[in-house]
Amino acid sequence: MPESTRIGVIGGTGVYQIEALSDIQEVTLTTPFGAPSDSYLVGTLHGQRVAFLARHGRGHRISPTRLNHRANIYGFKQLGVEYLISLSACGSLQEHIHPGDIVIPDQLFDRTVNRALSFFDDPDAGTAGLVVHIGLADPFCPELSRICYEAALATGASVHQGGSFVTIEGPRFSTKAESKVFRSWGMDIIGMTTTPEAQLAREAEMSYAVMAHVTDYDVWHTSEEAVTVDAVVRMLHRNAEIAKQAVVNAIAALAQAGPSPQAHALQDAIITNRAAVPASVVERLHLLVGKYFV
Repeated sequence: MPESTRIGVIGGTGVYQIEALSDIQEVTLTTPFGAPSDSYLVGTLHGQRVAFLARHGRGHRISPTRLNHRANIYGFKQLGVEYLISLSACGSLQEHIHPGDIVIPDQLFDRTVNRALSFFDDPDAGTAGLVVHIGLADPFCPELSRICYEAALATGASVHQGGSFVTIEGPRFSTKAESKVFRSWGMDIIGMTTTPEAQLAREAEMSYAVMAHVTDYDVWHTSEEAVTVDAVVRMLHRNAEIAKQAVVNAIAALAQAGPSPQAHALQDAIITNRAAVPASVVERLHLLVGKYFV
């Protein structure tokens, strides 16, 4: 296991490594929830140890529905990550948010149907007997989101601060009817992976924020071509270097950051009487809850 890292980056479609990292160590982890998407690349940047994970695996091998989000986030926790930056490709649901823009969302809407949404709701993983209701009114850490906004702005890109991000199940894109409904609900951008990353990061007491890189206008925009994989990939390649530079800027800003503002997110979220929680569950999830059972 490498020395503790405080900063993590999870790369979405098109971002499978951060070339600016030096002294890289490839770390393969196992977790109580299975294997993460790939090995973690742990390296140094601006004097900080940083852990990078390709969300879909290097070579983009895992579809959104089949991602083991719990293992991915738990692995970052094992490495000591307190601040987790997500890079995510997304579609725009609003006219003023153009392909090529970056959005730092502040709200999240879940339309997934087939995902494990919590570390504390899986008897098969040995978590029966511990009930946790995490607060998620503000699903993204405001402080880390501010840092990400300023870091993205420094690249010269067009950046939007705030917005509602709807996560759909995928792997297919939306129908026109669905896209129009999401617009009518006031959603700003659409993607396939931010749920359940945001709530899992909160359960892991990490600060989590998203740099969402807009690739297309989804399918609602009648004067634009319907979204295609080819169009998305072209825009991803164009955005990739901007995304990486924004991450470099954010890591520089985090070099002097204190403990995560979410470091005690579970303090009032554990509902079960501590004395009633099986010792085997506390042991299995000690990394997440151990400090609350001393």
